[in-house]
Amino acid sequence: MAGLDAEARTTFLAGHPEWTIDGETLTRTFVLRDFKAAMGFVTQVALAAEVADHHPDIDIRWNKVRIELSTHSEGALTGKDTALAAEIDAL
Repeated sequence: MAGLDAEARTTFLAGHPEWTIDGETLTRTFVLRDFKAAMGFVTQVALAAEVADHHPDIDIRWNKVRIELSTHSEGALTGKDTALAAEIDAL
């Protein structure tokens, strides 16, 4: 799977402005109501990731959940990352 070109990155960010791209990593921090809501959200993300067979790095800080996506096997940001990010946004 090829890495995303500049146009694909710009197009994704235009539709998902809460995400940022730093090098080959797509990142977003979600702020939830409390720890219980954050853990419920993480469970939903985990289930979506399993279905996609693509697993993000997740950092949980009480009511904040930071998601980082990168296709490590490709050493690049790919369509797998943007597809899962869009699905996470829909949660």
